[in-house]
Amino acid sequence: MLRRSLLGLLALSPAAALAQDGPQPKLPTEPLVIVTRDGKRHEFQVEMALDPQQQTVGLMFRPTVGPNEGMLFDWGQPRESSMWMRNTIASLDMVFITQNGTILRIAERTVPRSLATVSSNGPVRATLELAAGTAERLDIRVGDKVEQRIFGTAR
Repeated sequence: MLRRSLLGLLALSPAAALAQDGPQPKLPTEPLVIVTRDGKRHEFQVEMALDPQQQTVGLMFRPTVGPNEGMLFDWGQPRESSMWMRNTIASLDMVFITQNGTILRIAERTVPRSLATVSSNGPVRATLELAAGTAERLDIRVGDKVEQRIFGTAR
């Protein structure tokens, strides 16, 4: 999936995204915890999409995302994040996370293969993609906290 801001999309090679015809190999994983407002801790192992090529491909062509898995797109610094579901066959929940690890916005059950833009609606440090329905199943909401090393909140 192309996972850059709209301006970032212009900087990436559109030909590379269009030429992609299969999933990228699994990326290195790291722990991530979402702490809901009632203190419940939900643990995930997330693939780390750190460079533009990894972020361009994202979860394209992956048939499923496990219930405790996902992909974290680290933008490196706060910025607007605009995503889409091009060549993504599994529906996802997109969680937009600020620099201090607070959830700013959640886009639930995104539409597979859609070219519609899904925006963070404000500056975020990272975007987390989880299996569709995860936010509802775990009662994850805007304002909940994310613990992960990129936010300086890992335990």
